[in-house]
Amino acid sequence: MKYWYDYTIKYQEVDDRKKLRLYNLENYLLEVAGRVADDLGFGIQHLHPMGLTWILTRLSVEMSELPGPGEKLWFETWIESNVHMLSTRNFRIYAGEDKHPIGQCKSVWAVLDMEKREIVNCFDNPIFEGAVDGEVLEMNRVRMTTIPEPTAIVPHKVCYSDLDYNRHCNSCKYLEAMLNAYRPDYYDKSVRLDINYQKEVTEGDELQTLYLVAGDGVQYQQKNEHGETSCSAKITING
Repeated sequence: MKYWYDYTIKYQEVDDRKKLRLYNLENYLLEVAGRVADDLGFGIQHLHPMGLTWILTRLSVEMSELPGPGEKLWFETWIESNVHMLSTRNFRIYAGEDKHPIGQCKSVWAVLDMEKREIVNCFDNPIFEGAVDGEVLEMNRVRMTTIPEPTAIVPHKVCYSDLDYNRHCNSCKYLEAMLNAYRPDYYDKSVRLDINYQKEVTEGDELQTLYLVAGDGVQYQQKNEHGETSCSAKITING
């Protein structure tokens, strides 16, 4: 089954080029996923009393254009699968009253035990019955590699404004820190974002954002104070 939600872009969600920020786009996608899950009976409001919560593990989004303030975005979404402790949710993105297609997205989620801070398999719970649509969204997976010699390293300390209700850094804040470290010129071009979340960070943690500018875009890697990769991403630019 497919679900539809629409949003009108606010002025505070665009940047100095009057285009929707990528991390605000990601926030829209996460909000749509959360609203659908709540409507179907397995959202945060249902999982939290069980000591569980949703976390995003991977996201890939392709956009042929980035809209501006006052423009309407439409999101069509569905669950592709719930297998191997992971839930795959897909999106098609449209803009304007004519709903012309401008993008697509594949996201992968897991359920976290909030006390043990471990991923659990709960898709055999009856609340998930009938939720899977099954349609596969074809998107090639971009593999992330360690950055051996970064263009630059930018420090960031996780602070109050980075945190969410799961007591760790909000998914969109990783990307915000990356774009604050280096923002490639993807305006008036097709852009693809791939981001992998590997290790949660919490308030007070010191992050190092490494980035490497390549011919087709930029690759990012965020490491914690122990040298472990917490998040990696790549922005690919076409056109």
